[in-house]
Amino acid sequence: MSVKPLPRHADEVLIERIEGLLAQAEHRDNPLRESLAQLFAHSEGQRHRLERLVRISDGYQTVARSNSLSLAEQYDRQLRRLEKLARISDHYQNSLREMSEALKEASLHDPMTSLGNRRFLVDRLNEETERANRKDTPYALAMLDIDYFKAVNDRYGHGAGDDALCKIARCIQEHVREYDHCGRWGGEEFLIILPETSLESARQVAERVRQEIGNMRHEFFAGSITASLGLTLFQLGETYSATISRADAALLRAKAIGRDRVEVG
Repeated sequence: MSVKPLPRHADEVLIERIEGLLAQAEHRDNPLRESLAQLFAHSEGQRHRLERLVRISDGYQTVARSNSLSLAEQYDRQLRRLEKLARISDHYQNSLREMSEALKEASLHDPMTSLGNRRFLVDRLNEETERANRKDTPYALAMLDIDYFKAVNDRYGHGAGDDALCKIARCIQEHVREYDHCGRWGGEEFLIILPETSLESARQVAERVRQEIGNMRHEFFAGSITASLGLTLFQLGETYSATISRADAALLRAKAIGRDRVEVG
Protein backbone atom coordinates (compact mmCIF):
# COMPACT_ATOMS: atom_id res chain seq x y z
CA MET A 1 0.00 0.00 0.00
CA SER A 2 1.54 3.27 -1.15
CA VAL A 3 1.48 6.41 0.99
CA LYS A 4 0.37 9.56 -0.75
CA PRO A 5 2.92 12.40 -0.45
CA LEU A 6 1.83 15.52 1.31
CA PRO A 7 0.71 18.30 -1.08
CA ARG A 8 3.43 20.79 -1.77
CA HIS A 9 2.96 24.52 -1.47
CA ALA A 10 2.58 26.33 -4.81
CA ASP A 11 5.50 28.62 -3.99
CA GLU A 12 7.82 25.64 -3.55
CA VAL A 13 6.76 24.24 -6.94
CA LEU A 14 7.33 27.59 -8.65
CA ILE A 15 10.78 28.02 -7.06
CA GLU A 16 11.86 24.54 -8.17
CA ARG A 17 10.57 25.23 -11.67
CA ILE A 18 12.49 28.50 -11.95
CA GLU A 19 15.64 26.89 -10.55
CA GLY A 20 15.26 24.08 -13.09
CA LEU A 21 14.86 26.51 -15.99
CA LEU A 22 17.90 28.51 -14.95
CA ALA A 23 19.94 25.34 -14.67
CA GLN A 24 19.11 24.13 -18.19
CA ALA A 25 21.99 24.69 -20.63
CA GLU A 26 19.64 25.48 -23.50
CA HIS A 27 18.54 28.66 -21.76
CA ARG A 28 22.06 29.80 -20.90
CA ASP A 29 22.26 32.23 -23.86
CA ASN A 30 18.71 33.52 -23.42
CA PRO A 31 18.89 37.35 -22.98
CA LEU A 32 16.27 37.19 -20.26
CA ARG A 33 18.11 34.56 -18.27
CA GLU A 34 20.39 37.02 -16.40
CA SER A 35 17.53 39.31 -15.52
CA LEU A 36 15.41 36.35 -14.43
CA ALA A 37 18.32 35.02 -12.36
CA GLN A 38 18.75 38.42 -10.65
CA LEU A 39 15.02 38.69 -10.03
CA PHE A 40 14.96 35.15 -8.68
CA ALA A 41 17.95 35.85 -6.39
CA HIS A 42 16.28 39.07 -5.14
CA SER A 43 13.04 37.18 -4.59
CA GLU A 44 14.83 34.45 -2.66
CA GLY A 45 16.60 37.04 -0.52
CA GLN A 46 13.29 38.69 0.26
CA ARG A 47 11.74 35.30 1.02
CA HIS A 48 14.57 34.42 3.40
CA ARG A 49 14.26 37.79 5.13
CA LEU A 50 10.51 37.33 5.42
CA GLU A 51 10.99 33.84 6.87
CA ARG A 52 13.48 35.30 9.36
CA LEU A 53 11.01 38.00 10.31
CA VAL A 54 8.31 35.36 10.72
CA ARG A 55 10.61 33.32 12.98
CA ILE A 56 11.48 36.45 14.98
CA SER A 57 7.80 37.33 15.22
CA ASP A 58 6.92 33.79 16.31
CA GLY A 59 9.70 33.90 18.88
CA TYR A 60 8.49 37.26 20.16
CA GLN A 61 4.92 35.97 20.41
CA THR A 62 6.17 32.91 22.29
CA VAL A 63 8.17 35.06 24.70
CA ALA A 64 5.22 37.42 25.09
CA ARG A 65 2.89 34.51 25.89
CA SER A 66 5.46 33.13 28.31
CA ASN A 67 5.88 36.50 30.02
CA SER A 68 2.15 36.99 30.09
CA LEU A 69 1.71 33.57 31.69
CA SER A 70 4.51 34.31 34.11
CA LEU A 71 2.93 37.63 35.09
CA ALA A 72 -0.44 35.94 35.52
CA GLU A 73 1.14 33.28 37.70
CA GLN A 74 2.91 35.97 39.74
CA TYR A 75 -0.38 37.87 40.10
CA ASP A 76 -2.18 34.72 41.23
CA ARG A 77 0.62 33.96 43.70
CA GLN A 78 0.53 37.49 45.13
CA LEU A 79 -3.27 37.34 45.28
CA ARG A 80 -3.10 34.08 47.24
CA ARG A 81 -0.55 35.65 49.60
CA LEU A 82 -2.78 38.67 50.13
CA GLU A 83 -5.78 36.42 50.78
CA LYS A 84 -3.73 34.45 53.31
CA LEU A 85 -2.57 37.67 54.97
CA ALA A 86 -6.18 38.88 55.06
CA ARG A 87 -7.28 35.62 56.74
CA ILE A 88 -4.43 35.90 59.26
CA SER A 89 -5.32 39.55 59.88
CA ASP A 90 -9.01 38.69 60.35
CA HIS A 91 -8.10 35.90 62.75
CA TYR A 92 -5.76 38.22 64.63
CA GLN A 93 -8.41 40.96 64.82
CA ASN A 94 -11.00 38.44 66.04
CA SER A 95 -8.57 37.17 68.66
CA LEU A 96 -7.87 40.72 69.82
CA ARG A 97 -11.60 41.43 69.94
CA GLU A 98 -12.29 38.27 71.92
CA MET A 99 -9.40 39.03 74.26
CA SER A 100 -10.64 42.59 74.73
CA GLU A 101 -14.14 41.35 75.49
CA ALA A 102 -12.78 38.73 77.88
CA LEU A 103 -10.67 41.34 79.65
CA LYS A 104 -13.63 43.69 79.86
CA GLU A 105 -15.82 40.87 81.19
CA ALA A 106 -13.15 39.96 83.74
CA SER A 107 -12.79 43.59 84.81
CA LEU A 108 -16.52 43.74 85.60
CA HIS A 109 -16.81 40.54 87.64
CA ASP A 110 -15.64 39.44 91.03
CA PRO A 111 -13.14 36.60 90.50
CA MET A 112 -14.29 34.59 93.51
CA THR A 113 -18.09 34.76 93.37
CA SER A 114 -18.42 35.47 89.61
CA LEU A 115 -21.00 38.15 90.40
CA GLY A 116 -20.60 41.67 89.09
CA ASN A 117 -18.00 43.67 91.01
CA ARG A 118 -18.15 47.29 92.25
CA ARG A 119 -17.28 48.67 88.81
CA PHE A 120 -20.10 46.63 87.25
CA LEU A 121 -22.53 47.87 89.90
CA VAL A 122 -21.50 51.52 89.44
CA ASP A 123 -22.11 51.19 85.68
CA ARG A 124 -25.58 49.74 86.35
CA LEU A 125 -26.32 52.46 88.93
CA ASN A 126 -25.43 55.15 86.39
CA GLU A 127 -27.72 53.53 83.81
CA GLU A 128 -30.62 53.05 86.21
CA THR A 129 -30.27 56.59 87.59
CA GLU A 130 -30.41 58.04 84.08
CA ARG A 131 -33.38 55.82 83.17
CA ALA A 132 -35.25 56.65 86.39
CA ASN A 133 -34.87 60.40 85.85
CA ARG A 134 -35.81 60.13 82.16
CA LYS A 135 -38.88 57.90 82.66
CA ASP A 136 -39.87 59.14 86.13
CA THR A 137 -39.75 55.55 87.42
CA PRO A 138 -37.52 55.17 90.53
CA TYR A 139 -35.53 52.00 91.18
CA ALA A 140 -35.04 50.26 94.53
CA LEU A 141 -31.67 49.48 96.08
CA ALA A 142 -30.79 46.87 98.71
CA MET A 143 -27.50 46.63 100.59
CA LEU A 144 -26.93 43.12 102.00
CA ASP A 145 -24.35 42.16 104.62
CA ILE A 146 -23.61 38.67 106.02
CA ASP A 147 -24.13 38.58 109.79
CA TYR A 148 -21.10 37.71 111.97
CA PHE A 149 -19.07 36.70 108.93
CA LYS A 150 -15.77 37.51 110.62
CA ALA A 151 -16.57 34.87 113.25
CA VAL A 152 -17.06 32.29 110.47
CA ASN A 153 -13.60 33.09 109.05
CA ASP A 154 -12.00 33.06 112.50
CA ARG A 155 -13.56 29.76 113.56
CA TYR A 156 -13.58 27.73 110.34
CA GLY A 157 -10.89 29.41 108.27
CA HIS A 158 -10.94 31.60 105.19
CA GLY A 159 -11.42 28.62 102.88
CA ALA A 160 -14.75 27.83 104.51
CA GLY A 161 -15.62 31.53 104.48
CA ASP A 162 -14.87 31.86 100.78
CA ASP A 163 -16.98 28.76 100.06
CA ALA A 164 -19.86 30.27 102.02
CA LEU A 165 -19.54 33.58 100.14
CA CYS A 166 -19.71 31.79 96.78
CA LYS A 167 -22.82 29.87 97.82
CA ILE A 168 -24.47 33.02 99.15
CA ALA A 169 -23.66 34.81 95.87
CA ARG A 170 -25.35 32.03 93.89
CA CYS A 171 -28.32 32.11 96.27
CA ILE A 172 -28.77 35.86 95.75
CA GLN A 173 -28.50 35.52 91.99
CA GLU A 174 -31.04 32.67 91.90
CA HIS A 175 -33.68 34.47 93.99
CA VAL A 176 -33.69 37.97 92.52
CA ARG A 177 -35.72 38.63 89.40
CA GLU A 178 -34.26 38.07 85.94
CA TYR A 179 -33.97 41.80 85.20
CA ASP A 180 -32.48 42.75 88.60
CA HIS A 181 -28.76 43.40 89.02
CA CYS A 182 -26.71 42.01 91.89
CA GLY A 183 -23.02 42.08 92.67
CA ARG A 184 -20.38 42.00 95.34
CA TRP A 185 -19.88 45.50 96.72
CA GLY A 186 -16.90 44.47 98.81
CA GLY A 187 -15.94 41.97 101.54
CA GLU A 188 -19.17 40.27 102.65
CA GLU A 189 -21.41 43.08 101.34
CA PHE A 190 -23.63 42.67 98.26
CA LEU A 191 -25.71 45.20 96.36
CA ILE A 192 -29.04 44.48 94.65
CA ILE A 193 -30.47 46.94 92.12
CA LEU A 194 -34.19 46.50 91.32
CA PRO A 195 -35.14 48.58 88.23
CA GLU A 196 -38.55 50.29 88.04
CA THR A 197 -39.69 48.64 91.26
CA SER A 198 -41.96 49.87 94.02
CA LEU A 199 -40.79 49.75 97.62
CA GLU A 200 -43.26 47.01 98.50
CA SER A 201 -42.22 44.77 95.59
CA ALA A 202 -38.56 45.36 96.46
CA ARG A 203 -39.25 44.38 100.07
CA GLN A 204 -40.72 41.06 98.90
CA VAL A 205 -37.59 40.29 96.84
CA ALA A 206 -35.31 41.28 99.74
CA GLU A 207 -37.24 39.10 102.21
CA ARG A 208 -37.09 36.14 99.85
CA VAL A 209 -33.32 36.48 99.47
CA ARG A 210 -32.88 36.82 103.27
CA GLN A 211 -34.94 33.70 103.97
CA GLU A 212 -33.17 31.61 101.32
CA ILE A 213 -29.75 32.54 102.73
CA GLY A 214 -30.92 31.49 106.19
CA ASN A 215 -32.14 28.15 104.83
CA MET A 216 -28.78 27.27 103.29
CA ARG A 217 -26.69 24.41 104.68
CA HIS A 218 -22.90 24.45 104.55
CA GLU A 219 -20.43 21.65 104.06
CA PHE A 220 -17.62 23.03 106.22
CA PHE A 221 -19.52 24.01 109.34
CA ALA A 222 -22.77 23.38 111.19
CA GLY A 223 -25.50 25.94 111.61
CA SER A 224 -26.91 28.62 109.34
CA ILE A 225 -25.67 31.97 108.18
CA THR A 226 -28.01 34.95 108.20
CA ALA A 227 -28.01 38.25 106.35
CA SER A 228 -29.20 41.75 107.09
CA LEU A 229 -30.47 44.10 104.37
CA GLY A 230 -30.99 47.84 104.11
CA LEU A 231 -33.58 48.77 101.48
CA THR A 232 -34.40 52.16 99.98
CA LEU A 233 -35.98 53.79 96.94
CA PHE A 234 -34.11 56.13 94.59
CA GLN A 235 -35.42 59.67 94.80
CA LEU A 236 -35.66 61.44 91.47
CA GLY A 237 -32.93 63.99 90.93
CA GLU A 238 -30.52 62.67 93.54
CA THR A 239 -27.18 60.95 92.87
CA TYR A 240 -26.86 57.21 93.24
CA SER A 241 -24.33 57.85 96.02
CA ALA A 242 -27.12 59.44 98.07
CA THR A 243 -29.29 56.36 97.47
CA ILE A 244 -26.46 54.05 98.55
CA SER A 245 -25.89 56.10 101.70
CA ARG A 246 -29.56 55.75 102.63
CA ALA A 247 -29.49 51.97 102.00
CA ASP A 248 -26.32 51.68 104.07
CA ALA A 249 -27.90 53.61 106.94
CA ALA A 250 -30.91 51.26 106.83
CA LEU A 251 -28.51 48.28 106.90
CA LEU A 252 -26.79 49.65 110.00
CA ARG A 253 -30.19 49.92 111.70
CA ALA A 254 -30.96 46.30 110.78
CA LYS A 255 -27.67 45.27 112.37
CA ALA A 256 -28.31 47.37 115.45
CA ILE A 257 -31.75 45.97 116.22
CA GLY A 258 -30.91 42.29 115.96
CA ARG A 259 -29.72 41.36 112.42
CA ASP A 260 -31.35 38.82 110.07
CA ARG A 261 -33.93 41.34 108.92
CA VAL A 262 -34.79 43.88 106.20
CA GLU A 263 -34.92 47.55 107.18
CA VAL A 264 -36.28 50.28 104.92
CA GLY A 265 -34.65 53.71 104.74
